[in-house]
Amino acid sequence: MIYILTGAIRTGKTTALLNWVKTRNDVDGLLCPDGENGKRYFLKLKLQDKFPLETDSKANDVISVGDFYFLKAAFETANRYLKTSAEDANKYLVIDELGKLELKNQGLHHSAETIIPKFKFNKEQHLILVVRDYLLTKIMEHYSLSNYAIINIKDLNALH
Repeated sequence: MIYILTGAIRTGKTTALLNWVKTRNDVDGLLCPDGENGKRYFLKLKLQDKFPLETDSKANDVISVGDFYFLKAAFETANRYLKTSAEDANKYLVIDELGKLELKNQGLHHSAETIIPKFKFNKEQHLILVVRDYLLTKIMEHYSLSNYAIINIKDLNALH
């Protein structure tokens, strides 16, 4: 089953997932919270391992989205981790988030396009995709999403 966790920008989707994961041992994947320095990083959920995503640099090894600069190497590491995690027997896999980069076949797109079909009709394992509300329709079309449930942060605790 695929769950799409959606909401507006800065409404606590990632924070809600961080809190939800603390109470479980059957979740893996990646979250993308803001660090103490205000820069986003990736968090490998099962390992509780962090690695940088956002930088101030405009170097050749970054992808820019508006005023933000993201490390290409971070996305490469993230995609590898997500693909590996999808093969494990965790009940939930989280991808935070699918957005503008993924619509351009960048960012987490390569793992998402591989993982989503595996979870479409899976009754034992569930995929949670974080998507901003204003991109929901475009993301659903881009990944040909079907057989999904749209949830908000209040719905997380109802997931078994």
